[in-house]
Amino acid sequence: MSVSSENVNVGELNKSLLHFDWSDYAVFLLMLAGSAMIGIYFGFVQRNSKKKSADTAHESEVANEYLMGGKRMSVFPVAVSLVASWISGIFLLGTATEIYLYGTNYIYVIISLAVSGIIIRFIFLPVFYNLQLTSTYEYLEMRFDKRLRMFGSVMYTISTISYLPVVIYVPALAFNQVTGVNIHAVTPFVCLVCIFYTLVGGIKAVVWTDCVQMILMLLSMIVISIKGTIDITGLQTIWDRNWDGGRLNFPELTSDLTERHSVLSLLIGGIPLYVYTCSMSQSMLQRYVALPSLKDANKALIIFMILISAFIIICSYNGLLIYAWYAGCDPLKTKLISAPDQLLPLLMMNVLGDYPGMPGLFIAGIFSAALSTLSTCLNSMAAVVLEDFCKPFVKSPLSEKRTGYIMRGTVLIIGIISVTLVFVVEYLGTVLQLTVTLSSMAAGPLFGLFTVGILCPWVKRRGALTGGIVSLLAMILMLIYAQHDIATGALKFTRKPLSTDGCNYSFTNVVEPTNSTLLVDEEESTFRIHHMSYLFYTLFGGVITIIVGSVTSLIWKEKTEEDVNPMLFSPFVRKFVTFKEVDRRSCVTHTFELKNVQT
Repeated sequence: MSVSSENVNVGELNKSLLHFDWSDYAVFLLMLAGSAMIGIYFGFVQRNSKKKSADTAHESEVANEYLMGGKRMSVFPVAVSLVASWISGIFLLGTATEIYLYGTNYIYVIISLAVSGIIIRFIFLPVFYNLQLTSTYEYLEMRFDKRLRMFGSVMYTISTISYLPVVIYVPALAFNQVTGVNIHAVTPFVCLVCIFYTLVGGIKAVVWTDCVQMILMLLSMIVISIKGTIDITGLQTIWDRNWDGGRLNFPELTSDLTERHSVLSLLIGGIPLYVYTCSMSQSMLQRYVALPSLKDANKALIIFMILISAFIIICSYNGLLIYAWYAGCDPLKTKLISAPDQLLPLLMMNVLGDYPGMPGLFIAGIFSAALSTLSTCLNSMAAVVLEDFCKPFVKSPLSEKRTGYIMRGTVLIIGIISVTLVFVVEYLGTVLQLTVTLSSMAAGPLFGLFTVGILCPWVKRRGALTGGIVSLLAMILMLIYAQHDIATGALKFTRKPLSTDGCNYSFTNVVEPTNSTLLVDEEESTFRIHHMSYLFYTLFGGVITIIVGSVTSLIWKEKTEEDVNPMLFSPFVRKFVTFKEVDRRSCVTHTFELKNVQT
């Protein structure tokens, strides 16, 4: 329906929202300059001062300093870095969009996060920290063999390289919306700054830039929340409009696995997903191990969970704020914006566009989220390439110089590949859904492998490898079918109602398909496993790994030639399983002297 109470069309209105001026560019460039200076400090100033006191360094010392800050990092900066690494521009923009389109169900992932934090604290983190792993996938070799280590490293590498271009592309869209500057003009420049400070400064530069960027993220989100609430006349208006629009809802208590955010999907499906992303991912584990003690790692985990929950609440509130602003005139239907993830930038320009420097602060915050994720993944890839793809295949220890070349060369090469792939991402229509797909493809099998390794002492190397491969193949098939059904319209997600009755500008009426296209025959309403909620993906892949790995190990009756180190199992398992029972088939009695173990 075309509504024209004013003589303004949607194109003119869109152009009028481009308020980015010199003060905004100054704020944005200041963020980039500050990040580069932090890299220069840790890469040159601090490193040169250390060389004066120690003229020689072993390969392990160089890698330890570059990848884990000498394991002398402070708790709060590392906790903040964990948050900044976990949050990306996709999260900041996508969470608000989720609330606008589907309601408040997503907020309750906070419960899943809290339960995940408890599981990580008592089951997984003690194992990973006490082993002092540089690469997460070293564990798979220690527990099983080199094949499993390579399997995990390759899976992580593929998922990271496919994820990073989207991390860069999403904030570039927001920048393009408020400035009109071409996406491919800004992304190489911004990413080169990130590659520079990650390359020269190592994890210390990454952690401290994360802290600065985290402040910018938080400030930009809070400023929009406060100013937007004031302009719309307060909390009561926001509550009333969202209540009337059906946005204030609770997760449904249903056994339907296709419900995106039900009680079942949040609690049963969400917990494995967050256990994996918050503890088993290389980028996260590397920060926990950078702390001096397990006690410090536990503190960082608690702070991380609290700050993540706060960000979810703030971003969800911004979603409610967006709906309160555009309840009567949906900018997606009027084509004022071209993509759902441009909703928050649109609100920002409406609320803060006339205040010098404020749009710049917002864009700096969104790009900060992207840069923190990019720098974290680049530094993590340096660890994986050095530890998993280089060290196992060289006969003599690497020199300090060669180690530095490998780590910094990895950062440079992966960074260039990520920037280049942004040109490809632009032409992928369902890019965000594709990102979730690729991430889940790796998350399911890897979650299953680490779980059987830490909690299932009866699973042996061949069983674990078979379970991982079968899980990977199952995930690929399931996600291909899911993507096909989304692309063809066979799989739809029901959005909350949106209206254009209150628009005060003219726009071209878009004829939407009638509701009859959403109806299906009873024959086709049967459950299909690839239509399950995305929150179940990690659990699905993990369960396949555990079941196949367990059954294969019990049938194969594989012999174990070496004693199994009890440190490879969770403290929970070590309490209930004696070391003799851990490898009872080989009839080997294990005797271990555990020293300096933190529990």
